[in-house]
Amino acid sequence: MWIPMMMAQTGIEPSIVLPPELARVLSDYESAWRAKDSTSLSKLFAEDGFVLSSGHPMVRSRVAIERFYREQGGPLFLRAVAYAAEGKVGYIIGGFSNKAGAEDLGKFTLTLRREAGGLWLILSDMDNGNRGRP
Repeated sequence: MWIPMMMAQTGIEPSIVLPPELARVLSDYESAWRAKDSTSLSKLFAEDGFVLSSGHPMVRSRVAIERFYREQGGPLFLRAVAYAAEGKVGYIIGGFSNKAGAEDLGKFTLTLRREAGGLWLILSDMDNGNRGRP
């Protein structure tokens, strides 16, 4: 059953609690990013996954993602504002910051795919900042 968890349409979106199997995706992402561990970060993605970062061309495949994220990282705090999951597909929409409890610096959407054995992997990671372009 497709169960969307949507919040208010305007203003600052409140954080929501994710089911543990989806929360793991965000906590593992934070841990790998903070450790600047591009190998661990890339393993959170499906083999045919995408990174769709603002200001960069598309990155496709776990190998290319590991290379793209090499030497990147630092403080990262992710929060979910919406999610849904049904069968083998799902998504998480949220915000990110470099300090716990701070105003979001940007937002993201993760498209997820459940692999054999039940592990959720990232099929696509799209993010962009909250500051307007000059």
